[in-house]
Amino acid sequence: MRRARRAALITAAVLLTAVAAVLAATTPWNPLPGRVPGGAVRPDPERDFAPAELARSAAFDQAITPPAYAGLLVGLLAVGLLGLTPLGARLLGACTGWTRRRTLRLVTAVIALTTLLRLVALPFAVWRESVLRRYGLSVQTWPSWLLDQLKSLGLTWVIWTVAALALFALARRFPRYWWTGAAVGGFALVVAVSFVYPVVVEPLFNRFTSLPAGRLRTELLQMAERDGVPVEDVLVADASRRTTALNAYVSGFGSTHRIVVYDTLLSSPPERIRSIVAHELGHAKRRDVLHGTLVGALSVSGCVCLLFLVLTSPRLRRRAGLADDGSDGADPRQLALLLAAVTVLTQLGGPVQNLVSRRIEARADAHALNLTRDPATFVSMQRELSIRNLSDLRPDPVEYALWFTHPSGPERIAMARTWARLNGVPEPRGW
Repeated sequence: MRRARRAALITAAVLLTAVAAVLAATTPWNPLPGRVPGGAVRPDPERDFAPAELARSAAFDQAITPPAYAGLLVGLLAVGLLGLTPLGARLLGACTGWTRRRTLRLVTAVIALTTLLRLVALPFAVWRESVLRRYGLSVQTWPSWLLDQLKSLGLTWVIWTVAALALFALARRFPRYWWTGAAVGGFALVVAVSFVYPVVVEPLFNRFTSLPAGRLRTELLQMAERDGVPVEDVLVADASRRTTALNAYVSGFGSTHRIVVYDTLLSSPPERIRSIVAHELGHAKRRDVLHGTLVGALSVSGCVCLLFLVLTSPRLRRRAGLADDGSDGADPRQLALLLAAVTVLTQLGGPVQNLVSRRIEARADAHALNLTRDPATFVSMQRELSIRNLSDLRPDPVEYALWFTHPSGPERIAMARTWARLNGVPEPRGW
């Protein structure tokens, strides 16, 4: 086992070092290259948002932050308690004791563990939803909201069951080197989910209809053609059943790209819709989804090797109430320890992922500005997005690292003004 653990550690180091090298080389750290006359514009919320808007944003942040932090801390505590003490093994042993069939025991353990953790998180999800309702961001009924929670839990069951069945089958067949097959399988699963998600998962939560023929549809398709991005259709998502927030995105890969706009966005002026869609076309043209999928899959492969080290660690196994020698490699009671390790790795990787995401989003903003050459509309669109979505206009460093996948609204507006200076275009005015 010592030789297998050493090999897994070396493989993890190689894979994760490769991920770091790829991210360092491909992340657009400076989406607006060139010398800026007068220097780059610094974010200034007071310049672009009225005092009442700043106050409402701050009040919403103060209301939504407690359930976010509380849910995170309680979730980590619950996972740690189940995974790093004998409690999780005992609980799963009690839940699976009704059958001797390995597959049924494993499926039962997955359902029991993921359901329990979802129930632990449910009060904080209800708290968050209540805040969204109080501020008018959510218009969903409680039965509809609960149905979405059940759909999400069902997807969790499916993904974890498929992954666990494959992992434990490999552990039974190759007890010392199952991590090699699991690393390959993890890579394939991430890629498969990314391709299947737009076709299978998105329709579970929204209905999509083609944008009727008209000026807006024609302009969006023409803009995509001018940008060199093949688009199959322009779809409208019925997001207004749940939220008043504004959004759009480009879904699919290659020739199956589809522009998707929230129906809440259709009331905005056409030039603003073009601005936000131009941003999404930037993602499609750069193949950001495909690139992120492949890098994420490679990261998962490296992390699977680390999971092998966790699941075969005598010290951690003793703490989790499992056999020291790993002879129970296919024991479903290990799921609690496995989930704890996955949670820790996810939390550690989150800030890095968000940092890279913010740079990629900034590059897509630069693409939108280059495509539309209309920084004034870009600024007005970012103002509308920030106000309607109640974005945090002054995020603190911890929140920024943990949850911000996009630059803040003031950062994006400042970038548009910097672009204007670089291109000799008048800078957009403030509010």
